[in-house]
Amino acid sequence: MDFSTLRTLITRYCTGEENWVDSRTIYIGHKEPPSGTEAFIQQRFPDNRIVSSKYTFWNFVPKNMFEQFRRVANFYFLIIFLVQLIIDTPTSPITSGLPLFFVITVTAIKQGYEDWLRHKADNSVNQCPIHVVQHGKVVRKQSRKLRVGDVVFMKENETFPCDLILLSSSRDDGTCFVTTASLDGESSHKTYYAVQDTKAYNTEKEVDSIHATIECEQPQPDLYNVVTMSCCLFFRPLGSENLLLRGATLKNTEYIYAVAIYTGMETKMALNYQSKTQKRSAVEKSMNAYLVVYLCILISKALINTVLKYAWQADPNRDEPWYNDRTEPERQRHIVSLAFTDFLAFMVLFNYIIPVSMYVTVEMQKFLGSYFIMWDDEMFDEEMGERAVVNTSDLNEELGQVEYVFTDKTGTLTENNMEFIECCVDGHVYVPDEHEELFFRALCLCHTVQVKEEETVDGIKHGIHQGKSTSFYISSSPDEVALVEGMKRWSANTHTHTHTFYIANKPICTHIAHLVFAHIHTLSYLYLFCKGADSAIFPRVVSGKVEQIKARVEHNAVEGLRTLCVAYRPLSPEQYQEVCHLLNGAKLALQDRDKRLAEAYDIIEKDLILLGATAVEDRLQEKAADTIESLHKAGMKVWVLTGDKMETAAATCYASKLFRRNTQILELTTKRTEEQTRRHDQGLLLWVRKELYNPLPPLRCDCTDYGLIIDGATLSAVMRPAQEDSNSGNYKEIFLEICRNCSAVLCCRMAPLQKAQIVKLIKASKEHPITLAIGDGANDVSMILEAHVGIGIMGKEGRQAVRNSDYAIPKFKHLKKMLLVHGHYYYIRISELVQYFFYKNVCFIFPQFLYQFFCGFSQQPLYDTAYLTLYNISFTSLPILLYSLIEQHIHMDILRRDPSLYRDIAKNSLLRWPIFIYWTVLGVYDAIVMFFGVYFLFDNTTFTSNGQMFGNWTFGTLVFTVLVFTVTFKLALDTHYWTWINHFVIWGSLIFFVVFSLLWGGIIWPFLNYQRMYYVFMQMLSSGPAWLSIILLITASLLPDVLKKVICRTLWPTTTERIQVGACSYMLSRIFFRIASVIEL
Repeated sequence: MDFSTLRTLITRYCTGEENWVDSRTIYIGHKEPPSGTEAFIQQRFPDNRIVSSKYTFWNFVPKNMFEQFRRVANFYFLIIFLVQLIIDTPTSPITSGLPLFFVITVTAIKQGYEDWLRHKADNSVNQCPIHVVQHGKVVRKQSRKLRVGDVVFMKENETFPCDLILLSSSRDDGTCFVTTASLDGESSHKTYYAVQDTKAYNTEKEVDSIHATIECEQPQPDLYNVVTMSCCLFFRPLGSENLLLRGATLKNTEYIYAVAIYTGMETKMALNYQSKTQKRSAVEKSMNAYLVVYLCILISKALINTVLKYAWQADPNRDEPWYNDRTEPERQRHIVSLAFTDFLAFMVLFNYIIPVSMYVTVEMQKFLGSYFIMWDDEMFDEEMGERAVVNTSDLNEELGQVEYVFTDKTGTLTENNMEFIECCVDGHVYVPDEHEELFFRALCLCHTVQVKEEETVDGIKHGIHQGKSTSFYISSSPDEVALVEGMKRWSANTHTHTHTFYIANKPICTHIAHLVFAHIHTLSYLYLFCKGADSAIFPRVVSGKVEQIKARVEHNAVEGLRTLCVAYRPLSPEQYQEVCHLLNGAKLALQDRDKRLAEAYDIIEKDLILLGATAVEDRLQEKAADTIESLHKAGMKVWVLTGDKMETAAATCYASKLFRRNTQILELTTKRTEEQTRRHDQGLLLWVRKELYNPLPPLRCDCTDYGLIIDGATLSAVMRPAQEDSNSGNYKEIFLEICRNCSAVLCCRMAPLQKAQIVKLIKASKEHPITLAIGDGANDVSMILEAHVGIGIMGKEGRQAVRNSDYAIPKFKHLKKMLLVHGHYYYIRISELVQYFFYKNVCFIFPQFLYQFFCGFSQQPLYDTAYLTLYNISFTSLPILLYSLIEQHIHMDILRRDPSLYRDIAKNSLLRWPIFIYWTVLGVYDAIVMFFGVYFLFDNTTFTSNGQMFGNWTFGTLVFTVLVFTVTFKLALDTHYWTWINHFVIWGSLIFFVVFSLLWGGIIWPFLNYQRMYYVFMQMLSSGPAWLSIILLITASLLPDVLKKVICRTLWPTTTERIQVGACSYMLSRIFFRIASVIEL
């Protein structure tokens, strides 16, 4: 159930079903109807206040705490902390409470700050001044006080505060121009129209004198659903051309008057708002899986120690020692209660195996690491003045795991900068000197292009030529601008020729094409001009040079040009009146309005005479072909999802090297299934099944360079679930099997929803590949949100894709470095971070587990409380954090030159279970070496220089010292990219540990109720055997890992390791050459 449905049910429940109506009546200017007309029932509407914040001052703490403790890790450490407070545990509650408090506090501050920004943004919107017409005057009030029925006065460049119906404008024809970039991502200008009966009201007093009502549906997410308007006793149809939505901006119009119909959280923009779903990376899923394993290990350790404790104490001679004799109430407690308490105590003792600080470090690594993308000068576009943007840092490492890339064509692979190339009239290609009056008239009239003077859009000034202001064209489509500019350039200027025409009705954008009614004064002819795609125009054409024009359209499409067809139909005055009556009747329909409009359009758009076709070029973006070729070499499969026709899209795919000349194309399009489409639907499905099965045998041969082309209609048949009573089978699985064996796929004639369905289909396949979607327009938002990683292009179709994406880049070419360099580095770094954290915590806690076998399972801690608390927070955290930020195992130039290196990290290869088990076993080995190495040293009754024996705290301190140095040296051995920062942090952390230990044990701290560590560290360092054991144990711990790396690099080196060896050899040769040069000098 979506938000709107839930909201409707709640509203109906609160107001009572008997009081619920499916429409609302709005009185313009709050003027009640005259007495005696109808019973006046005042409806209650909300104010215009917008609320996007999540918290309030009163519910922030409880609500935020509830959300944070829904995370398994936070809830687990909260339970551990409470257990330490309730029962007598071997460690202080501070050891668990302090790290948990740090994590919760930092997260709460971050979320509180973000919500404060939302409150600030809400207040700026709600308190924004607007102008309202009251009693014949324009008064100023805050936006939040606006009510349904208020008449609003808006000026140019102002943003609409709510959903409005346009009453009149400063333009004589009652039109205004609007940009809807914040709604649908389209930054181009759109034309809207005032109601015919009110467009002449251009002053405050005239507008205030309007007595009319608006009848419309209750608030719905449908952006353009307005039913009827009653004005001056006449019913007038309203549609999308009359509705001004909240968030849109008035352009190229001095002022307008409009009436509010939906306000506040009932505006269509508010009802259409959908928060992004939380995306989780493959690394995070691996972390959670490892966390479950270590939680099982923790429970196993606690259970084993509990059982062994009571087995050991079963002997009367091995009961509690005399100095810790149990009291009589303790002896009378049930053994199950005692065992459960001991189990919890062991859980607390071993809980440090779960690295709570890992989550903090990972968050810091992702947040800080994202700045490297934004700071990358190579991903800065000087023409646009834009850098790469990171909208979410949670998916940085996912950039290194991409297997499928889904890309839009227009504006993503191409520049979306249209240039008029040629026109074809009656089968002939015309040059500038030739002219065909009616064809050019159609192009000059059948568009929504407007003339605009100097304007600044997105910081870029338009309409400036040689330092002087000049006019330029604006439109809702760059194709139309290119056509009109082409007409102007070819002496078919609209300013000098349109005087013989006038528009008999406003342009109509149907689901088929763009059409306009016009007639010539001198001849009194009425024409219906129609312009649209060839697939929409040709089926409705009855005459003209169809075959010649169709051949030219196909030729231009193969050349990669965008084509449009132009047709017309002469109308008699009677036919024109019949058409107008048919359209008005459909628009006034209260039931099935869209269906009746579609039927009316089908009746009108028939018997067309084909005039010709146009060709517009949309050039390929710089280095787009190189980027796609690199992605192929990196092992990624690239799919192009576009709404263009097959021939145009295929030509672009060849130009961008998605398809090569030797690529064998498998085509599943409506053109190929034309015969089957004439039959019933089952015939089409059976043909699709046959077509999908036929290519299977060749795919299993040595040749693997196959490409697939499929269109939206065929895809709909493939995606349709199989009926129980049919033998058609599951076409989705067959389709996926074909796609897995194709190096590239082109999906043409795709609707935005189909793009998201394709991405979802690949995501849900049995391999569960990582997907990436990239696009620049509002029609790409659905697939951007559906993919694991969504990237927006800062193109010419608004910023909707950028705002809804995880990352945004200026040009398509920047995708190469983002994936092959940044993605590669991020994955390598965070993989090491995760494995290293689990490794060092195994090294930390397993000696504690072994120690229980030598202390009678008394839950005696091996390490001091300070060491337990600071091990993950201070002593070992900074080196791995820095490693995860700046490590470069291979130079970035090599990663760019050799995309095949991306394959070495594919499919989460560094976080697979064998590698995880290796790190865990290595941690267990190091822990055994540390513990028993120190144990055997103490078994020989080691004395200091003054004859004093070592105690248990010295034993634990010696183990801890070996531990800190071993895990730090392990990270140093794994580091390939050394800078002065690495040296400072790695060696500085070791120095900090030594200095802290000296201070912690060298001073009697007055706030401590114990002084067990006093002089322990200094005493340990005064012993020669202790120094020797530290050196030997560190060497013994690191030796197996070093040997393993040497053997594997020698016998089974990966491509990455070969390059690393080659780079080292090159550096050594340069060093020896320099030394030799110095010796010669």
